[in-house]
Amino acid sequence: MEPIDIGLIVTGLLLFLVVIGTRVAFAAAIAGVTGLVWIFWAKKGYDPSQFMWALTVGAKTAGQVPHSKVASQALSLIPTFILIGYLAYYAGLTKALFTAAKRWVGWLPGGLGVATVFATAGFAAVSGASVATSAVFARIAIPEMLAVGYDKRFAAGVVAAAGTLASLIPPSAILVIYAIIVEQDVGALLLAGFIPGAFSALIYGALVISMALVWKNLGPPVTGFTWRERFAALPAAAPIVAVVIIILFFVYNPFGGDAWGTPTEGGALGAFVVFCIAVWRGMRWSQLKDALLETAKLSVMIFTIIWGVLIYVRFLGFADLPGAFSEWITSLHQPPMMTLLLILLAYAVLGMFMDAIGMLLLTLPIVYPAVIALNGGEYVTAADSAFGMSATGCEIWFGIIVVKMAELCLITPPIGLNCFVVAGVRPDLSVQDVFRGTSPFFVADALTIAGLVMWPGIVLYLPGLLLGL
Repeated sequence: MEPIDIGLIVTGLLLFLVVIGTRVAFAAAIAGVTGLVWIFWAKKGYDPSQFMWALTVGAKTAGQVPHSKVASQALSLIPTFILIGYLAYYAGLTKALFTAAKRWVGWLPGGLGVATVFATAGFAAVSGASVATSAVFARIAIPEMLAVGYDKRFAAGVVAAAGTLASLIPPSAILVIYAIIVEQDVGALLLAGFIPGAFSALIYGALVISMALVWKNLGPPVTGFTWRERFAALPAAAPIVAVVIIILFFVYNPFGGDAWGTPTEGGALGAFVVFCIAVWRGMRWSQLKDALLETAKLSVMIFTIIWGVLIYVRFLGFADLPGAFSEWITSLHQPPMMTLLLILLAYAVLGMFMDAIGMLLLTLPIVYPAVIALNGGEYVTAADSAFGMSATGCEIWFGIIVVKMAELCLITPPIGLNCFVVAGVRPDLSVQDVFRGTSPFFVADALTIAGLVMWPGIVLYLPGLLLGL
């Protein structure tokens, strides 16, 4: 049996394990080790006396992956970005951000929903985790929306959907993971996420306003705030803006010349700045301990998924499945853009059954080379490419689009993680209520993805301006 056939069979095993409810990390590790042992044994002609040799070599090959891959310096961004978000929450910065947004846009139809979207976008700029963002705003925003008469499903849906913005707006853990998988510059990808993230937040806000206009009782406006009260709310929320500016200036140095530090160092600096602000604002030891524990729990979950899936990725390399898939994709007699849309549709379906990080880790080693080949290869120029951009531009553009697709996983039934988190924080809401509340936001996400596909400049403007890409 050829390695490619073994690759297809083991991939089928992986999908079966995921469908029956096995955690992605463990399903991928099991499939990866099984595939490696199988390939090594096949090289020995399935000689029974060589099975233990194949088992030993396969296990050793898999065992090298966790340290060799996860020891990457870039991955240290993930816990620091998550820590920034939790420290900001326990320092009261998140509440201050929501209060400021409420006073400035609460007068709009669905104003508290719009305030939640904008405050979530602001918080996402200092937090790299969608799950943490949803949990924080489920505690802050939903009670206020329900107090003024919002529909509970609508309120829950706004929080769960807005929480996905943390996947796109830097610092984003998923963008870091994408950069490591495709060996792309982390700083360029994080920079590229700002405008698409703001674009997505504006579309979410427009959807909330439109729904509140059509269904009057869905989200009544909140009025009565004076201009003095609005301006008075800004200083308390200013530290979050300050942290974002500090990280940006440190990593990208807009004044020209070399950057002052790496994204990893920028994340550490941001965590230190937020820690100092939190201490200054009176954060207690118990709150610091909770922030550290929550950061550790979420980081361990992410790293466990990475460990397991990278074992499967190592097996894919031996089976040469990515190369075969790229050749098949480029041999199809249809426009490259149509093929790209079919790939995105496949992501939408796959997101119904997998979490965002696991889905990207499992699929990118196969899909990414195919998309680069569709564009014209690793060294193509913008003038000669299928999508009108260089190979580097295509890597960044596709990364932002696929991360936006991954956001759908967080609110898509039956395993949308953000929806479960919101329901867990709010016992008065069922998971079904939250899923129903998020359903209109699929329209907003479809519009956002269409905009990013049609106008790549939304993604590539900032990297081109500051990094010359």
